[in-house]
Amino acid sequence: MRRGTLPTLAFAFCLFVALLVSGTVEAVSPEAKVTVAMQKSGSEATLLGMFFHDPQLGWAVGSGGTILKTTDGGRKWKKVSSGTTALLTAVYFRDARRGWVVGANGTVRSSQDGGETWSVMVVSTQAPLYGIAFVSPLKGWLVGGNGTILQTTDGGENWTDQASGTSAALHSIALTNEQHGTIVGALGTILTTSDGGGTWSPQISQSSATFFDVAFADEANGWAVGNAGALFQTTDGGTHWIDRTLPCGRTCNKLTDLIRVRFTDAQQGWIVGEHGQILRTSDAGFNWVEEASPVKRSLMALSFPRTTAGWAAGEGGTIISISSGRR
Repeated sequence: MRRGTLPTLAFAFCLFVALLVSGTVEAVSPEAKVTVAMQKSGSEATLLGMFFHDPQLGWAVGSGGTILKTTDGGRKWKKVSSGTTALLTAVYFRDARRGWVVGANGTVRSSQDGGETWSVMVVSTQAPLYGIAFVSPLKGWLVGGNGTILQTTDGGENWTDQASGTSAALHSIALTNEQHGTIVGALGTILTTSDGGGTWSPQISQSSATFFDVAFADEANGWAVGNAGALFQTTDGGTHWIDRTLPCGRTCNKLTDLIRVRFTDAQQGWIVGEHGQILRTSDAGFNWVEEASPVKRSLMALSFPRTTAGWAAGEGGTIISISSGRR
């Protein structure tokens, strides 16, 4: 894998997380029972993006223009025609009917019928697109290669370029309110806005890691994950970042990649990655628990429509459901 670029089909991941002050990783969870189960996707595609609108309705996207849809919580997945063979990297639905997928070569497709059919959207870039987020029904962003940032102010009908001030690949965007957002990418790149996306300012990460994902537990507390075990935390909305990466343990031969991170509330968070690794925190990142996983393939997508219900997807059409509850 080349450092500083997003791999085309696979990421690597080794179990490394860090904590608020001094990090630990535990093997069992005393607080909650977590159940992880395989689901049959009917696909061998590498799945890079996933989004659930609610615990029943969800989508997954990936290689070869693959789009999968479920209406029953993943008990059954069906393949939907995307009209493209491009690698699709991310999917987002504003509601049960209106959604978008993005991918290689500036690919953008939109749906107005819950993902049953998809229409081509023309944008002003051929760069690969990796991330999509909306902060309101009208206002959203796409991010991608070569420092690409595209903004919509009309609900995704039109997308216009924004200056990023970088040529680094931008992989993920998280918005905490209508004024504040964070973008992460290659070469330790972290950009923030405090004016609703009017301008994006670079923040110092003191890292050359490629950040693959960023997520916030609330408006102040966020986490970014990336290659070489990178795990960074902010407690001030993205202005300052602290390296929480743990050193390689006895059973670890090298620091490898953390792929996706999600927080479902101020306390509950999840990370997935290579070899089916699943990590969970129930105390805002002070401790992380390794959960038993039924898969060994890399997990590259993650969605939690509810605090207690989530799904992950990855290599070879892998899809798993994740449920948690008090013992």
